[in-house]
Amino acid sequence: MSTNEIASRLADLCRQGKWDEAQKELFADDTVSIEPHASPAFEKETKGLNAIIEKGQKFETMMEALHSVSVSQPIVAGNAIAFKLIMEVTMKGSPKENWEEICVYTVKDGKIVSEQFFI
Repeated sequence: MSTNEIASRLADLCRQGKWDEAQKELFADDTVSIEPHASPAFEKETKGLNAIIEKGQKFETMMEALHSVSVSQPIVAGNAIAFKLIMEVTMKGSPKENWEEICVYTVKDGKIVSEQFFI
């Protein structure tokens, strides 16, 4: 799959909230995920597809409701993909919030090898 095809597929799956499907289909086994900062719930850096999937599952258990997801058109430059993600979410024990972040992905040999989130 080309970087453009990966970008389109990734954006479509994210718009549908199909995070696990996107990771299993598009990510390399040795993918690295980098959060904006470490938190009590998540480390700054997660290595390996299985660990990234576990991190996503843990996030879902912390969430009371995902009200909406918006993903911009992806921007592709060489082997890099970026898009803006906006989620309206209610975390357990917290009020509803709007989260905005820039998601940046690096592609190598037809698979995503890194993801990094900026807030």
